[in-house]
Amino acid sequence: MQLLKPENKKSSVLPLLAVGTFSLHLFTLLLLMFHGALLQDLSRQLTPQSLVQLVDGNAITVDPKPSYERYPEAIRRFVGETMTLMLTWSEQQPPNTIWEISSQLLSDDLKPKFKSEITNLTSTTQLQNINRGTEYVLVVQQISQPTPIGEGRWKVEMLANQLAFSSSDNLGTSTAFNKQILVRAIDQQATSLPDVAPLPWHRAAYRLGEARLEIYNICEITDKNCS
Repeated sequence: MQLLKPENKKSSVLPLLAVGTFSLHLFTLLLLMFHGALLQDLSRQLTPQSLVQLVDGNAITVDPKPSYERYPEAIRRFVGETMTLMLTWSEQQPPNTIWEISSQLLSDDLKPKFKSEITNLTSTTQLQNINRGTEYVLVVQQISQPTPIGEGRWKVEMLANQLAFSSSDNLGTSTAFNKQILVRAIDQQATSLPDVAPLPWHRAAYRLGEARLEIYNICEITDKNCS
């Protein structure tokens, strides 16, 4: 019987070694793919996407934003619509009622200061019901892009005029309202709806409050130390 030479034994082991190495690599690759799938699933659980339905009926999926991050346009819209709501009055939209509703969008320490300021904005001495046939409308001309001044805090500049009309003065008068407005993100919505018969202004303030922002300071446009 002929014995195998050592060279033949060595050559017969090489295919087995190659198969074993390939199998180990394949197992490692499958393990990495499995771990990758687990990490992706965990990532989706920790940062779930939200389904948002648009006004036109379409639905989109969006990534969550950190609690103290807001889009610039959301800040500008919050400021413009809040100030417009707060400074637009009529007999059907009395300033005292508007103040009680819209002041929820201001910080507590700002409320007394700003209430005094808007009282002096007109010829009236109090935020009382205005004269019959008189209307005040805030017209916003420009709102700057928000400037970050800290974590979850921004400053915008707003150029606006409050127009006053009456039955005896159809042309109206204009009072400049040019301000620096400081805004910050808050953890919880500050506005709420009454349990019974909410007014349209309640709903408007509640919608604005959904941005979880509040105005915490209002300064003159020329104030260099507004903070």
